[in-house]
Parts: sequence; structure tokens; C-alpha cells
Amino acid sequence: MIGPIHPRSPDDGSGVNSRLGSDATSRLGGAGSAGARVEVPVTASSYARCQDGAVEGGAVAGSIVLAATPLGNPGDASDRLRDALATADVIAAEDTRRLRRLLSDLAITPTGRITSFYDAIERERSEELVGRAAEGAVVLVVSDAGMPTVSDPGYRLVALAVERGIRVTVLPGPSAVLSAVAVSGLPVDRFCFEGFLPRKAGERATRLAELASEPRTMVFFEAPHRLAVMLAALADGLGPDRSAAVCRELTKTYEEVRRGTLADLADWAADGVRGEITVVVAGADPAERRRAAGLEDEHGWVAAVEAAERDGLTRKEAIADVARLAGVPRREVYDAVVRAKPARP
Repeated sequence: MIGPIHPRSPDDGSGVNSRLGSDATSRLGGAGSAGARVEVPVTASSYARCQDGAVEGGAVAGSIVLAATPLGNPGDASDRLRDALATADVIAAEDTRRLRRLLSDLAITPTGRITSFYDAIERERSEELVGRAAEGAVVLVVSDAGMPTVSDPGYRLVALAVERGIRVTVLPGPSAVLSAVAVSGLPVDRFCFEGFLPRKAGERATRLAELASEPRTMVFFEAPHRLAVMLAALADGLGPDRSAAVCRELTKTYEEVRRGTLADLADWAADGVRGEITVVVAGADPAERRRAAGLEDEHGWVAAVEAAERDGLTRKEAIADVARLAGVPRREVYDAVVRAKPARP
């Protein structure tokens, strides 16, 4: 997604008061890129062309349209999606076979050209698609289900379009992430999307260690044949009693939401699970955050204060920081540090 943009209003010489200066940079990243960031320059004129003006009715000529498609129930297709599928000049699909099945279900005959747009060819195909948009074509981008760019191809295309000053807009609709969070029964005031966990055990353990103290509800995708291993790893890394929900086949005939502890869900999945999977996991509570930070007791407090002092903080600053992280009064941390002094050689 496009990173923070700090507005200002210079004139770029093209007669358009843009919102960015010529040195602005946009940072984009996407699941599937291992958290990588792609930096592309955004000129004042290109940003103005991308952002200024409103979309009324259909898409503006010369634009990239990111369209959300149904998760499994064709009845969830909006009128805007139906119109876009019928009229777009180009439809770039993650899987052209699944797109044609959706078109058949919706009784739509597209007038534009259908082209494939999957991970392995995203970089080279993006050049072609942006070129078509630059010529005035409406390029509709769809994934197998849900919103393109969210653990699906598309973010490189968006980056390139922004760089070239091509308008990028969105046709909102179904989202597995939002649907799963909504039905999970877990807190939804704050949540984060973590995509797919690494497949290799060591890399997966490292990622989960980073997430052990995450206070927000977390959302993951996983393949059904790897679900049991993933849930067991979550139970080991985040704690077996952490609450979670496994959402299977959302919006489809055999939709199922299993709620319970990570340990219970891992046992349930051990016999095998089929279908599209989204996993929602509760964030760490204060006690879990203290445990993850090694601040469960006085020994942990003292060790953390000493480490902070080695990093350059004063003792007063270190005690304040540790007290805040541990959720205890500063006086208790200070007393623990004083009591530990005689034991130190």
C-alpha cells in the first residue's frame, strides 16, 4: 500500500497544483515479497494525475482499476464489478480459468482482452499493462478472490503506475481478511494482517518470536495442507491457551468458523482440513507481553535495566522504560535494582 504522503502544493509547471513536490517518494510492499519495500519516485505531476479528479460511474479512461472479486459466492459481485468486467479494455487475472468461471456464473461476456497476471510474470506484465493504460485503456486487475495486492499479485503494478503518473483506483468488495476478523469473535478495534507465515521452521519460529508480544489481533492466510503445522507452531510460539479462530470456506456452502485455543485448534486440524483458510489470533495480553519481553519478575526487570544502561540510557531512564514495559510502578523496579546490588560482585 502507498506509504504516508506529506501534502504540499507546488505548481509542477504543467498548470496543475499538485499535492507533492518533485522529490517525493512512495514506499510500497506486499505479502509474498517477504516484507520487501519497493521505492518508486513520485513526481508532482504524476501524483496530481493519479489523485486529482473523481470517478463518477465507470472507470476513467487511462487507468488501473483494482477490483475485489467474490470469495466464493458469485452473488457477492457488485453491480460495479459486473459493469467493469463487461466493459474494461483489458482484464488482468491471476488465473484466467477462474475468471472465466466467474464470468460464466455472472452471465457476462467481456468486450476487452483477458490476459494472465500471476506472480511469476507480474514484473514484466506490469510494463505491458501500464503501457496500455498510458494509451488510454481501462485495465481491470482481479485476483482469484478478494482484493488484488493483498497476498496476491498487483503491488508492483501499482508501484509502476504511480511512477508513470497513471491513475490507480479501486473497486471495493469482498475481503477474506475483514470477513474473518468480523466473525472471529476476537477484538476488532485494532488488528494487523500478517499474510502467510514462512514455510521453513526456523524462519517461522523467528517470525512468531517477533509476534509474541503483538497486542493487536492478527490475521493470517494458510494453505489447508499446512494448517495443522501452522497452528502447532502458533501454539508453541504464542502460547497454547491463546484464543483464535479458523475461518474456512467463507461465504461458500460449507462455511465453517472454528473458535478455541490454539492448542485445541491444532488438535482439530491434525486430521486434515480442506478449503480456503483464514486464521485469526488474539493479540497478547499484558501478562503475555511481559513474558515475551522477559519481564515477568524482578530478575527480568534488573536484567532489562542493565541492558538499557549498556545501550546508553541513564539509570533513571532505564527504570522508567522497564516499568512501562512491565506495567508496574517505577518504584518497584527501582527497589528491585537496589536489592540486586549486594548480589553483584
